[in-house]
Amino acid sequence: MKARDIFFILLFAAFVFIGANIKVLPILGVTDKAFTLVQFFAPIAGGILGPFLGILAVILAEGARITLTGAVSFASIVTLFTMSAAAFFFGVRNRKLGIIVPAACMVLFWLHPSGQQVPYYVLYWLIPIVASLKWKDTLLARSVGSTFTAHAIGSVAYLYAFNIPPEVWIALIPIVAIERALFASGIITSYVIVNTVLDKFEQYLPSFVRIDSKYILGRLFRLQA
Repeated sequence: MKARDIFFILLFAAFVFIGANIKVLPILGVTDKAFTLVQFFAPIAGGILGPFLGILAVILAEGARITLTGAVSFASIVTLFTMSAAAFFFGVRNRKLGIIVPAACMVLFWLHPSGQQVPYYVLYWLIPIVASLKWKDTLLARSVGSTFTAHAIGSVAYLYAFNIPPEVWIALIPIVAIERALFASGIITSYVIVNTVLDKFEQYLPSFVRIDSKYILGRLFRLQA
């Protein structure tokens, strides 16, 4: 791997790192924890760098955050796994691979005593399964699927760690819809902006960088016109 390639991966990791330190929404049911802009930025790493280098960028960003803060928390470990899975879903081209994580999370949720009392909560995780099998080639499906994949992992992790009671999961159902719609919108916006900027410097980019010509701002406006 050339120095330019390493620099670009580190640059993208820095981009994810910055997002991880900007809080946007509290995590309901868990005290003093919040979602950050990494929910917008990390998934697109899989689309720009490819699924595996995208995961590497997420690991580097979270590793840097842990090193600078000097503490490893449950939330940071969960973020590492949720954002890595989101980056993988967003970037992977094998549709069948996208169903593994949400399907496994559904089973794990149902196995927990609290989860057994609200079995319908996991219906949200059918979204990445359907998105993966039917509409994986569209930006909307990739964005919605990636954020609900992250949601599935995070929900199961917090369920087993904190034994969150059924009434909290019930209260979360309408909130999740709004929350994930916001995250999916943020992913779409971030991807289009980054894609557009990178297109201007395409000749200087490493060969592994993926630029999708369908999602460059000027061309999107021309298509709508």
